[in-house]
Amino acid sequence: MLRQIVFLVCLCTLVGCAPRGVLNMVPTAGPDAVEHTIFVGTTREPEPGARFSNTRTETLSFGEYVVAVPPDRGPGEIAYPRSLPDPARDFVTTSARSFERAPDFTAALARELATRPRGRRAAIVFVHGFNTNFAEGLYRSAQLAHDFGIEGVTLHYSWPSAASPLGYAHDRDSSLFARTGFDRFLDAVIASNPDELLILAHSMGALLTMETLRQMALATPGRVGREVDGLVLLSPDIDVDVFRAQVHDIGHMPESVVVFTSQRDRALLLSARLSGQRDRLGNIESVEEVADLKITVLDVTGFSRGLGHFTAGSSPDLIRLLRNVDNLQRSLNTGAPGRPGLLPGTAITVQNATAVILSPLTALAAQ
Repeated sequence: MLRQIVFLVCLCTLVGCAPRGVLNMVPTAGPDAVEHTIFVGTTREPEPGARFSNTRTETLSFGEYVVAVPPDRGPGEIAYPRSLPDPARDFVTTSARSFERAPDFTAALARELATRPRGRRAAIVFVHGFNTNFAEGLYRSAQLAHDFGIEGVTLHYSWPSAASPLGYAHDRDSSLFARTGFDRFLDAVIASNPDELLILAHSMGALLTMETLRQMALATPGRVGREVDGLVLLSPDIDVDVFRAQVHDIGHMPESVVVFTSQRDRALLLSARLSGQRDRLGNIESVEEVADLKITVLDVTGFSRGLGHFTAGSSPDLIRLLRNVDNLQRSLNTGAPGRPGLLPGTAITVQNATAVILSPLTALAAQ
């Protein structure tokens, strides 16, 4: 028990210094800011001003937010104000509206999809991870859409994380609590008839996503593979054996499944030790641990800095590299399946799984 307390204190030290995200509403975006429309589903308790708390509710709420990404920032950066927001530097929200019913949300999403050219009408759903409040998940969705040049429609499923570094057990329970809400949210998204559906899930959000896909598959066998075209798990906080069981239960998986890993992920190291394990899916040491599964593992250890728990979305060098890979961009913007074989790295194939080990040196050579 003492060791677990020490690890929790270490985690608090690692993540507790930065200001937390706040949903700041402003009438207009700052000069040269780029606005992104984010469609949202959440099982958080609503609050005044289009905000949502960290409290669980079985009611699924729908919304549409316009987030302004400021020009004065680098790839992967999200600036939160310590006092009054500065639209020239901080992420802000310029408009927000809610939908009373799922069909209203679906109709609005369908209209937004129709504004894209055919072949670019993809729905990209981001699911946040541990220790995340509503604003942080929303703004992270906008940051990913902006930095990776996503041309499809970006959506966000916000589950009721406690937004506390000491809330690991609470968040794990909340991720399981939120499965049915995510299932219903995906129903509403699929009803809008996107050309393709891609899910990006981070950390504990990956556990929620896999559990939801498993729930969908058990209710309707084969549905997941038919309706979800791509699945990207970023630093997934999932036991490897549990992941393997989830994949087997789902059966017909999306055609493209990519897992980002890093052995320098300090958050997953803490999670593994708290669980009494060696590692989690997001920090496996070898592709041999998942060799029986048809997945692609992208090892981004060489790019990890600091906490190392969101390297794929926060490393400027890695973002530049991934944004320039045609296969990955096609997956993000159309959901088209395919393994990112054009990535400049060391490729290793063991049985059904393929690992691509990326490094700053190979990235530099590819530029």
